[in-house]
Amino acid sequence: MPPFQKLTFMKKILFPVVITILLSGVVKAQSKTETFSFSLQQAIEYAYQHDVNLLNADLDQQIAKAKVKETVGIGLPQINASLDVKDYFVENFLFPNVFGGGSFTGEIPGTFSGLPIKTPTYSATAAVQASQLIFDGSYIVGLQASKAYRELSQKTYTRTKIETAVSVSKAYYNLLVTRQRLELLDANILRLKKLNDDTQTMYDNGFVEKIDRDRIVLTYNNATVEREKMERLITLANYLFKYQVGINITANVVLTDSLSAESVKGISVPSEQADVTRRIEYSLLQSQQHLLQLDLKRNQFQYLPSLVLIGSLYTTEQRATLDVFNSHKKWYPTGFVGATLSVPLFNGLQSARKIDQAKLALKKMENEITNTTNALNLETETNRTMLNNALASFKTQGQNLELATEVARVSKIKYDQGVGSNLEVINAEALLKEAQTNYYNSMFDALVAKVDLDKALGNIK
Repeated sequence: MPPFQKLTFMKKILFPVVITILLSGVVKAQSKTETFSFSLQQAIEYAYQHDVNLLNADLDQQIAKAKVKETVGIGLPQINASLDVKDYFVENFLFPNVFGGGSFTGEIPGTFSGLPIKTPTYSATAAVQASQLIFDGSYIVGLQASKAYRELSQKTYTRTKIETAVSVSKAYYNLLVTRQRLELLDANILRLKKLNDDTQTMYDNGFVEKIDRDRIVLTYNNATVEREKMERLITLANYLFKYQVGINITANVVLTDSLSAESVKGISVPSEQADVTRRIEYSLLQSQQHLLQLDLKRNQFQYLPSLVLIGSLYTTEQRATLDVFNSHKKWYPTGFVGATLSVPLFNGLQSARKIDQAKLALKKMENEITNTTNALNLETETNRTMLNNALASFKTQGQNLELATEVARVSKIKYDQGVGSNLEVINAEALLKEAQTNYYNSMFDALVAKVDLDKALGNIK
């Protein structure tokens, strides 16, 4: 094949094929759904970086830091520069009317007359002003308050972080339990399907009555509907977990941790007493109380004088033409330095009433701290009781599940051997399903109660 024919072949055949392959690869890459694999701790760590509430709490920390710097800036030198240019296109020279009975201008004595000046005059003033705060009690307290506000934002971030860890843990356990319940339901459906097929065969051969076959069909259909509901619950559990972690709900999620009876049986109930000082909620109230104390102090300091150093340097000029930027013509500088001392004397008792309000607000906060202390102690003991009950229930439900499993197994054997009825099998399957549901509900309750108690004891950092 001649060279030019080879080139034509490549253009007509190979190039379109290559482009098609590349484009199909791009489309596949764009349509590929992202997959995440998480252990519980990995899910919590991922949420720390992507949860919107936590991201906003971190932004609040940065805002608080900027607010501190803003407050500090009030005590730094304040310097301003200005340039003022005016064109007096109509100007009057004023002189007093000293002639009684009217003057040649016809004006009343004791007033002023204006003599128009036709020559336009331009003036300019360039100035630099500076001031430095020397003492202001409110500013000193404001510095302390801004730092306390930053500490408050940091504690708020910590509280949000703890709440994120708790929410992700509960969503993780919920998804694990729901998926495991679906696996058990699938096993039940397989067992019921075999029973249904066997019963149908026996019915076709005249060994069982129609009512016996209908009971099995009804049970099998109900189990199928139950599975559809469970699939929808898993979808919701997936959405909830992805939302708590901070990923797109269309992403795929693989949970690497698994549930086991031994892990739940290994949960112990801590005997440590409640200590509210370990709770971030209590620490937040202490920070708010400190801010109220500073507010009271700020109002009390309003009775103190303030001192500010001031200085100014300005230069002016007036000319008949607009050439104020001509550096060869002379300007006339003036400058001064001084100080301003402001002493509050009487403001209608406004400061005193503000002090009264600040004291009352502080008293309210003290009551709130007392009430919250009691509430946190109650929460700890309530969650301790809930965990004890959940673990006891889990133990009982585990025993019930073993019994229900054995009853279902024996009932099926008796039915296969012709010494038991299918009604007995159906009742046993219903008991087994109820026992499985109760077992996994109690497992979830125990895991959630453990998380709640850890939070109440201040063990989640």
